[in-house]
Amino acid sequence: MKRGYLGLWSILVLTFLLFITASSFDSINICGLELKTSGMYDRLIQVDEVKVSGDTVQIDNDDTFKRQPVDTTAQNILFIGDSMLEGLSPRLAAYAKENGHKMNTVIWYSSTSNVWGECDTLKTFIRRFKPTYVFICLGANELFVKDIVKKRDKYVKTMLSQIGDIPYLWIGPPNWKEDTGINDLIAANAKPGCFFLSNGMHFDRAKDGAHPTRSSAVQWMDSVVRWMPENCAHPIRLNIPQEKTAKPQRVVVLQPKR
Repeated sequence: MKRGYLGLWSILVLTFLLFITASSFDSINICGLELKTSGMYDRLIQVDEVKVSGDTVQIDNDDTFKRQPVDTTAQNILFIGDSMLEGLSPRLAAYAKENGHKMNTVIWYSSTSNVWGECDTLKTFIRRFKPTYVFICLGANELFVKDIVKKRDKYVKTMLSQIGDIPYLWIGPPNWKEDTGINDLIAANAKPGCFFLSNGMHFDRAKDGAHPTRSSAVQWMDSVVRWMPENCAHPIRLNIPQEKTAKPQRVVVLQPKR
């Protein structure tokens, strides 16, 4: 009985192998009858095409991702943006102090991408502080702008062009309501791995209902830092600081543009 089952299984396996082998050819002609491939062979052995060139990994859809290890060298950080920096900057300064980085902050109250993008203020501070890394937090004052792409796209592009080849990370605004597209606009213009989406995170809010509390802003910055090693295009050394907050080397405050 066992020999009968063994013989049957042998026949089934042999038949399957013959079928798969035949499927590997474009077509087979038997006694004048053309049999075309089923395509099963291709589907069974199909794998994604992976090409490795330097630090770039390309998968079959041609998407690219830059793999860079954490940069452990001392950085000269420039942190620019709107009033959200009141909570974020002291925490990032603590990271900078702990890890041997320098840091300068420019807070432009009530600023937006068009306020920064229609002038050379960013370029001026880049020349002044000569940063090796730029952090941006901007967009909270543009959450509800209609026709956002038409009104802001060129300014976001201008800001990023002023940064040039300096490694950067743009921290998205801490939405308290759904926006009209500012997050998507920034993400579309930023290089891969250079935008941190804050929308969807939980924040304890100050009395104005918009700004995270100081303790919540600390957690916000911690989340950005935890995200960086595996997701950021240019991660830098940011070991957890012993101090909760610290002071940057310099804080420049710009008043709202009228």
